[in-house]
Amino acid sequence: NLASLYESQGRYELAEPLHQEALALRKELLGERHPDVASSLNNLASLYESQGRYELAEPLHQEALALRKELLGERHPDVADSLSDLANLYNLQGRYELAEPLYQEALALRKELLGERHPHVASSLNNLAILYESQRRYELVEALRLVKGYELYELAESLYVEALEIAEEKLGTDHPRTVKYRKNLANLRSQLPRGIGQLVVIILGIILLPFYLLWLGLRWLMRRLRR
Repeated sequence: NLASLYESQGRYELAEPLHQEALALRKELLGERHPDVASSLNNLASLYESQGRYELAEPLHQEALALRKELLGERHPDVADSLSDLANLYNLQGRYELAEPLYQEALALRKELLGERHPHVASSLNNLAILYESQRRYELVEALRLVKGYELYELAESLYVEALEIAEEKLGTDHPRTVKYRKNLANLRSQLPRGIGQLVVIILGIILLPFYLLWLGLRWLMRRLRR
């Protein structure tokens, strides 16, 4: 608890040794393979993640996930939490192809175990929406993906809407998490082209597609000539 307090205050240099001590103590008292050990692994990983020390966070998240699957079974809420935590890390790193299946698995598991209208389901929907929104930003730089990028935005919007509806129903309209989801949706919609803007994006993608394919062909040819 003290480590978590320091972490919330940004006093990471004080939080880290406490998280490490808690992990070592739990391993000594409870054994290497205990659910509380998985929780300590996850806590330490989250601390490293907050500091941007992703190379230290990843193996801890992976170990916590493996331990929870072993001890609790594949279909347990804590397993869904670990899947989501690892996906969050990959999303922060821009490793979207690794994050997406984990987010989807966590969402499916939470729906199955907790019900379609649970706040944790809303959290998974929000996470997946953020992932699609992040992907779309990078895809805009490639003409080939303009249309696909817009489709990802539409998908993100539908997930934000569903997450917000669940949060308002289960947590209330003024709950901090509900407010966060509402803000995420508003931010997305402020960037989302509508009406004529949507049509322009699609037409632009169609017009630029041949030039993009030509550029790919020329790049391939230049590589062949260099060999």
